[in-house]
Amino acid sequence: MSEKQQLRIGLPKGSLQNSTVELFRKAGFSVTVDDRAYSPDLGDDELWCVLLRAQELPEYIAHGVLDCGLTGYDWILERNVDVVEVCDLLYAKGGMRPYKWVLAVHENSGIEDWQGLQGKRIATELVDVTQRFLAERGVEARVEFSWGATEAKCPDLVDAVVEGTETGSTLRANNLRIIDTLFVSCTKFVASKEAWADPWKRQKIESIALMLNAALEAENKVGLKMNAREEDLPAVIGCLPALKNPTVAPLANGGDKWVAVETIVDAKIVKDLIPALKAAGAQGIIEYPLSKVVI
Repeated sequence: MSEKQQLRIGLPKGSLQNSTVELFRKAGFSVTVDDRAYSPDLGDDELWCVLLRAQELPEYIAHGVLDCGLTGYDWILERNVDVVEVCDLLYAKGGMRPYKWVLAVHENSGIEDWQGLQGKRIATELVDVTQRFLAERGVEARVEFSWGATEAKCPDLVDAVVEGTETGSTLRANNLRIIDTLFVSCTKFVASKEAWADPWKRQKIESIALMLNAALEAENKVGLKMNAREEDLPAVIGCLPALKNPTVAPLANGGDKWVAVETIVDAKIVKDLIPALKAAGAQGIIEYPLSKVVI
């Protein structure tokens, strides 16, 4: 196989690894990961894959060592590299919720905003991003790289932290309060400019993006099927918040009095929706899971 016919893709190792592998499996890739190796098999001879820390991937992609990969918007900002952002993939290590980078101080601290950090000490993994935020606000402070356990360093070792959080629970557990949000991050599928300019690689990248997004769209949705008398159809359809209008078809041997209705809805509303559909006259209601939804 020629180099031109193989796409080199990087996936994040670490906290995002398991959720990323599961996403690729849901998207239809046959992923095999050897815990002792760093090159998973995606079940596609046109893909060569490597597991690397999300922090490292932006530079490898920007410099063309890898054609594309999944990394965080936070690390793209921190590395300050120029890559093609193919699409957002709204998932995180703990589920499908936003991942925020925040400025936090101890709950007893007198610091209320960025100006209160003048001459203070800040710990973070995003040193360059934090320094840029400080410079934009005309604040001079010492920003030091944190190798981990960042929340535990405040207030005994540092005056504030800039840290990523999904729910804020770890910050609260360490008696920290958030005083500002720098930005909201998510996983992004990105490509090098060289790969994006190559027709074959771009088509391959766009196909992967389509299937990953289809798998994510299906995460929190379900399909519903049901039967209804024609006279009850307006009331049944009135209960359905669908992606588009529901599919309605006559039942075989049902004459012109019964129809089948099928639609896709958010899973979170089903517990209230099914009783409402039943009350509206729907019968034979079936709920089924979805593997992919292409919008």
